[in-house]
Amino acid sequence: MLSPEIIQQIKKVQFKAGHLVTTALAGNYLSAFKGRGMEFDEVREYVPGDDVRLIDWNVTARMSQPYVKVLREERELTLMLMVDVSPSQAYGSSGRRKQEVAAELAAVLAYLAIRNNDKVGLIVFSDHVEQYIPPKKGRGHVWNIIRAVLTHKGAGRRTDISGALESLLQHAGRRSMCFLISDFWASDFDKQLRLAARRHDLVAVRVSDPREHELPDVGMVALQDSETGDFVEVDTSDSRVRSAYHKAAVVREKELLGQLRKAGVGTFAIDTVASVTEPLVRYLRERERRRYR
Repeated sequence: MLSPEIIQQIKKVQFKAGHLVTTALAGNYLSAFKGRGMEFDEVREYVPGDDVRLIDWNVTARMSQPYVKVLREERELTLMLMVDVSPSQAYGSSGRRKQEVAAELAAVLAYLAIRNNDKVGLIVFSDHVEQYIPPKKGRGHVWNIIRAVLTHKGAGRRTDISGALESLLQHAGRRSMCFLISDFWASDFDKQLRLAARRHDLVAVRVSDPREHELPDVGMVALQDSETGDFVEVDTSDSRVRSAYHKAAVVREKELLGQLRKAGVGTFAIDTVASVTEPLVRYLRERERRRYR
């Protein structure tokens, strides 16, 4: 049974997501993912000028004259949301946790899918897949997805990107649009990343908090790794410590970006202090521009 506070929080995210899905955002979504595939419609007699690669040789042999396949653009898209709920997602230095930001983005994407009459499904994961919601349509289904992401109490202690991608490959038979929303504090997922990117249209959304990139000057502090539980004392008043911390974050980000691009995965970043829709819109517009280069 959900508490009134949790229900109010879900309603707030749902309302905000619904409000953010404006005509412009919906248009960018539709433009970015149109032409996502072709499906067989019918056959008809060949006429001069038809693409010979579309000749249906079985029907041609039976009818003793050439017939071609007529294809149509797939009208429906299956959108799969993969959301990390490992302990590191509970962090937030500005009042919003990374998990809340992930839930907001998931809600916006789910609303976009429903508005376009697409199905949307969900995989919630930590060091194992904790919940799977099969793709469906409908506003009530969006509510279930928001609730699952926002209220899920992760049982795992670490982040297993590899296992989540294996679950995607197992559940999503046909080519789908997939958003992998995580802070990517994980390792050893190159193989599954490449496999998933070949079979699906995969986008990695990097979730972060400003304190993961810059340390404030607040003297001696004890920092704890939320996934391993390890503590380390850090003198944040030392500029060399702050500089080394920032450089390490930059190197990690650069390596992750290289890993994603090498696998052919689209990517953009969101954080706990800014709008989730602005990076999404920028990504969709850039994706649309690349289609016509």
